[in-house]
Amino acid sequence: MNEFNLPGAREVFVHDDIDGLSAAVAQRVAELAQQAIAARGVFRVALAGGETPRRCYEKLRGLAVDWAHVEIFFGDERCLPAGDPQRNDTMAREALLQHVAIPPANIHAIPAALNPNQAADSYAALLQQVIPLDLVLLGMGEDGHTASLFPGNPATEGTALAVAVFGAPKPPPERVSLGQEVLSAARHKIFLVAGSGKRDALLRIAQGEKLPAARVPDAEWHLDRAALPAT
Repeated sequence: MNEFNLPGAREVFVHDDIDGLSAAVAQRVAELAQQAIAARGVFRVALAGGETPRRCYEKLRGLAVDWAHVEIFFGDERCLPAGDPQRNDTMAREALLQHVAIPPANIHAIPAALNPNQAADSYAALLQQVIPLDLVLLGMGEDGHTASLFPGNPATEGTALAVAVFGAPKPPPERVSLGQEVLSAARHKIFLVAGSGKRDALLRIAQGEKLPAARVPDAEWHLDRAALPAT
């Protein structure tokens, strides 16, 4: 159902609630995995953090995916020790990865416990060998940020495949994020956006403001009805 337009989007889908959104995106991920594995023998996907993606991952683990041929990357990571409950890869493991038959070597965590610059350089070297990614899953914050690319932060203008982020407005202040070019170059980009707190940012994007999320072109946007700006 397309009843809300965003500049540069491939398509916008509006779902009745977060449960319907999560189920639809999980099904879409399973379809894209099947297509990529059939075409190239591997499906490379970057996962997002956040509560809406978590629900999607919980649904995805019940779908038919050839996990032996899936490689997992991460859109961003907080600079915290491995296993910290606030890390995105910790959430992804708990919601999805520990429930499916994916080889541990196929899970490529961002080494964000290192110095952010060292971690970004290390992850960029890995990405150089595998881009373009088949899919990046993305959330959007109430300020319009995506991954850890925040409005006005110098990292948003970086051209590296992975960028160090300092001074993030949400704790922790130090992070590592995929760069704008890697996000934009992925074969498929899917945003998951739910809740009334996202209305203002979506309205600003609809009006043409180039918030970080709006700078990812040709993406599928999946919204729940609560996130729709008033018209």
